[in-house]
Amino acid sequence: MPASQSYDYIVIGAGPAGCVMASRLSEDKDVTVLLVEAGGRDLHPLFHMPAGFAKMTKGIASWGWHTVPQKHLGGRVLRFTQAKVLGGGSSINAQIYTRGNAKDYDAWATDAGCAGWAYADVLPYFKRAEDNQRFVDAFHAYGGPIGVSIPINPLPISEAFLRAAQEYGIPYNPDFNGAIQDGIGHYQVTVRNGRRSSAATAYLRPARDRSNLTVLTVSAVTRIVVDNGRAIGVEIAGAGGATRTISAAREVILAAGAIGSPRLLQLSGIGPADHLRQVGVEVKHDLPGVGTNLQDHLDLYAICECTGDHTYDGYARLDRTIWAGFQYLAFGKGPVASTLFETGGFWYADKVARSPDIQFHLGLGSGIEAGVSRLKNAGVTLNTAFLRPRSRGTVRLASADPAAAPLIDPNYWEDPYDRATALAGLRMGREIMRQKALQPFVLAERLPGPDVVSEVDLTRFANETCKTDHHPVGTCRMGTDDMAVVTPDLKVRGIEGLRVCDSSVMPYLVSSNTNAPTIMIGEKGADLVRGRAPLPAASNARQPVPA
Repeated sequence: MPASQSYDYIVIGAGPAGCVMASRLSEDKDVTVLLVEAGGRDLHPLFHMPAGFAKMTKGIASWGWHTVPQKHLGGRVLRFTQAKVLGGGSSINAQIYTRGNAKDYDAWATDAGCAGWAYADVLPYFKRAEDNQRFVDAFHAYGGPIGVSIPINPLPISEAFLRAAQEYGIPYNPDFNGAIQDGIGHYQVTVRNGRRSSAATAYLRPARDRSNLTVLTVSAVTRIVVDNGRAIGVEIAGAGGATRTISAAREVILAAGAIGSPRLLQLSGIGPADHLRQVGVEVKHDLPGVGTNLQDHLDLYAICECTGDHTYDGYARLDRTIWAGFQYLAFGKGPVASTLFETGGFWYADKVARSPDIQFHLGLGSGIEAGVSRLKNAGVTLNTAFLRPRSRGTVRLASADPAAAPLIDPNYWEDPYDRATALAGLRMGREIMRQKALQPFVLAERLPGPDVVSEVDLTRFANETCKTDHHPVGTCRMGTDDMAVVTPDLKVRGIEGLRVCDSSVMPYLVSSNTNAPTIMIGEKGADLVRGRAPLPAASNARQPVPA
């Protein structure tokens, strides 16, 4: 229960950007900040063990949402995990630290009209957030809140995968976030001293004792209160259906993610007027772009049976689970210290793409994620994701009831190019798994299986097994056109005192995992809210296309 019913700033959502925003704003002792989170605290040990990710896509600390039937995937309904806990996605993800490609951010600035968001502009904010274990150069720094390290003791099969990819023709790259994104290698991960470095532990925990910061958990915001075109507070659900209102003297900052933020705007009467009237919400401001432009990475995968106990599947046995727990507690190493997806890279399915368009994640087992088949014997999984989908989807309300799940429609593969490029990426991944370097470790491909070769059969397999990569963005995109929801300074167009600061503001999906870019948005957004001059643009760091 907050000590006051009025604050200078109210931040809605304690995901990666929300934690950053609350921490940075509360550095100013002259303001008061309230951070409101619908989920609970990150107290369970699994949140802090790197391998705890294996439990997360199966429902822990999740809203439990699903997509609507996907008409281009044969009517599939996909589980759509969205975090409901302090730290948001950074508390339940696979802890892969990738930023995307320089050209992603340059496109934000040039194609989407978002001045101040080019790669040279955002790189200093990536560096400000980072505490890198290994790299200190034009692209990296240490001393920031987020711990970034390299995997602890990669398994021999992971090293063999690196050799196999090089046999296939993909060069080795020690740093996907450095001068060049292209290549294969071990990922940097958001792990410090064998423990997950989430936005909750890195940003929020050090700030929790500040007298001007209040963190309210298990508290769902049902509506942003708008009066005469200005956001003046939030309405929070209470016991027995009652609500209470908390006022914001300066700004309300919405950081509920690419699904939660457009959902709450629409519940508050801010969005496409026709849709709001249809579901019975009073229109406060007709803003047609709210909930449009949804983009997400779709994963296809191959699963191979191993020749022996080369991955972590064997640790499902009780005796091995106990031993792994002892290893971790005593030495900070072993299977529990693994993020389970530590190795991968970026390459081209479309040879004329402006930068890598396929991302690989090597999974050290089978059945790691929800809905993915588990082999009887030890297995290894290779996920492949097409990075720049052309398809666009929506987030809409099912009704005016704040407790109702939203209608999430990523509209996967609406554009045939997405399907063709994704299938090309899957074929490429399967070829890597067949290279000589992996023969001592890989017995045979079990999924899709050696008989699944034709376009028709591969498409059927993909339709039946594909899954989200948990990277939704774009539903409150920034820009200067009529469909933009926020301006490049993250202010909601047409409403005073209201900003959005999370992955929903991305005009285009970045070519990588989205946690690090969302933290960057929180860092830059905090400077915008505080009226601070932006960090000086980087002048000596580019990501050139290799010759």
